[in-house]
Amino acid sequence: MIQAFGLTSTPRKGLAPAVDDVSFEARAGHVTALLGAADAGKTTALRLMLELQRGRGITYFRGRPLHRIAHPSREVGVLLGDVPGHPGRTVRGHLRMLCAAAGVPVRRADEVLEAVGLVSLRDERLGTLSRGVDRRLGLACALLADPHTLVLDEPADGLSARESRWLYGALRAHASQGGTVLLTTADPKEAARTADRIVTLDRGRLVADQDATDFARTRLRPRVAVRSPHAARLAALLTKEARTAHRSVEVVREGGNRLSVYGSSCADVGETAFRHGVLVHQLAHETGDMGPGVGEDVPDVPLPTDDRHPAEPRTTERTPTEPLPGDPPSPAHTLETLPSLPALPPPISVRPAPTPLRPLRYELRRAAGISIGFLTTAAVVVVSAVAAVVLARIGHTPQPRLLAAWPRELPLPPAALGAGLLGALAFGDEFRHPALAADRGTVPRRLGLLAAKLLVAAVTAVTLAALTVVCDAEVLYLFYGPELAEVPADWPSLGASWVGLVVGCAWAGVLAAGVFRSTTAGLAAVVGVPILAVPLVQRVLEGPSVRAATGWPVRLREVLLSQWPFGGERYVAALARMVAQPVGGALTLSLTALLCAYLLTTLRSRVR
Repeated sequence: MIQAFGLTSTPRKGLAPAVDDVSFEARAGHVTALLGAADAGKTTALRLMLELQRGRGITYFRGRPLHRIAHPSREVGVLLGDVPGHPGRTVRGHLRMLCAAAGVPVRRADEVLEAVGLVSLRDERLGTLSRGVDRRLGLACALLADPHTLVLDEPADGLSARESRWLYGALRAHASQGGTVLLTTADPKEAARTADRIVTLDRGRLVADQDATDFARTRLRPRVAVRSPHAARLAALLTKEARTAHRSVEVVREGGNRLSVYGSSCADVGETAFRHGVLVHQLAHETGDMGPGVGEDVPDVPLPTDDRHPAEPRTTERTPTEPLPGDPPSPAHTLETLPSLPALPPPISVRPAPTPLRPLRYELRRAAGISIGFLTTAAVVVVSAVAAVVLARIGHTPQPRLLAAWPRELPLPPAALGAGLLGALAFGDEFRHPALAADRGTVPRRLGLLAAKLLVAAVTAVTLAALTVVCDAEVLYLFYGPELAEVPADWPSLGASWVGLVVGCAWAGVLAAGVFRSTTAGLAAVVGVPILAVPLVQRVLEGPSVRAATGWPVRLREVLLSQWPFGGERYVAALARMVAQPVGGALTLSLTALLCAYLLTTLRSRVR
C-alpha cells in the first residue's frame, strides 16, 4: 500500500508549485492511475514520492518512508523514462549486472526475461531495441528484485495497442498477486479501462479520487459511435428528431463517414436510421472525451428530457455526489482514511542513489559486458608493438623504454594511456548511462563501489602492462633478434616501477572521472600528470633549499622495519625510489589530491 500525504513541490521563483498539497492512497492488490494532462504534475508527484526531488510531504510504502527501507529496490520497482543502459550491452547482460547491484541471484535475470517475454531477445543490444521492447525491458528491471510495489511513469507511452494490452495485462497480474501498482497516464479512457482507482490531477492539485466505475460514470462522456455512407443525412435526421422531441442530443461529424452522437443511445439512433432507410455500418456505445479538467463544458451524464428550447443554454442536472467540471473533490470522491494533516508538511530530502549490494561482482559484469574494454586493450597492444619496432629502428632508446614502447618525446607510454582510459571509463560510463541511478541521473559515491572500481582497474592495468611488455619483446625478437628482447638485470625494480606507473594512471582516471563526472576529464587528468605535475615536482626538487633530503628512502626503511620478512625491504626500497622520481612523485600527489576530492564530494552529497 502507498499512502501519500501533502505532496508539495518547491516552487520556482514567481511560479506556482507543480504539485500542491496532493494526498491519495494506492491500495495493495489494485492498479491505481494518476490521471492528468502533460502539465498536471504527475511525474513531479512520483519524484516527490520516491524522494528524488525536494519539496514537502511524506509517502509511506507499506507503513515506512522510502529512506527508512534498507533495500528500496526490493520494496519499490521504478520505471521513469527509458532504460538508461549502455547501447552496446546485451539485454541479459544488463539484467545480470543489475542483479549484482540489487543483491539477488543471477538466475533472476532469466526469470524476469521469461516473465516479460524477452527470452528470444536476450542477446540483442540495448541500442537496437524498439520502443515496445525497451518498455518490456524497463518492466523487467523494475521486477528484478521482486518488489511489492511498482511505480511507473507513462508505461504505455509510444506503444502500439497490442503492446499496451500486454503491458497492462502484466501489471494487472502483478496486482492480482497482492502487489501495488501506481502508474501515470494522460488518457482518461485508458485509465478507465486499466485501473481500479483513478486519481485525477489538474495543474498540480487533486481534482478527484474515484473508483473506476464512478470515474467512467461521472467524469467521462458516453457517446454512440456511428459509421454510415450517408453520415450527413443521418446527422440532420438525428438533430431534427431531437429538436422535435425537445431532447438534448449533440451530433458531431468526426470526418469521413463517422459520427459521434452524445446524449442518445444505440437503440434511438438505430430506430431513426431504420425509419428513414439509412444504411449503417457501425453502431456502438463508447466512452468518449474527458469532461472535467480540460475546460470543456459538457454534460457528465446523458441529459434527461426537458421542455426548454434547443437554443437556450444547456444545463446539467446532477446529484450532490457528482462533481461538475473544475469542482473540488467532494468527500464521497476523496479518501476517507487520510488523517488530518498539519499546516506545513514535513520537508522531503533527496535520497542518494543506492550503492550496489555486491559492488565487486557488479563492477566485473559492468566492465566485461561491453566490448570497449577489449577493443581498447587490443588497440593499445598493437600501438605499443608498432611503436617498439619504430623506436628500435631509429635507435637512441634504452632497452627498458623499448620494452615499454615509451619514447622520450611522449609524456606516457601507450599502456599507461590505455590504462588511464579504461579507468576513466569505469566512472564515465556510470554518469553517461546511469544504470545504478536510472531514476535520478546521479551515481552513488560509496567507498565500496570506489574500492571495487579501483581493484578491477588495477587488475586490468597490470594485465595490460604485462601484455604490452610480452608482445613488445616478442615483436622485437621477431624483427631484430634476441639482443633487444633480453630481460634486464634489474627487472624487479623496473617491473615494480612499470606496474606502479600503469596502475597509478588507471587509478587517476577512475578518481578524476568520479570527481568530474566525465570520461574526458578522467583521461585529461591522466595526461596532465606528466605535462603539468611532473615539471612542478621537478622544480620543487631541483630548487634551492636549506636542507637536503638525501638518503630518506634508507631512513624510511629503518623507521618502518629494519628487517622485512621474505626480503620485503627490497620492495620498500624500490617503492621509495619510484616515489622519489618526478613521475612517481607527481602521480602520488595527483592520486592523493583526487582521492581527497572524491571523499569530500562524497561527504558533501551525504550532508545534503
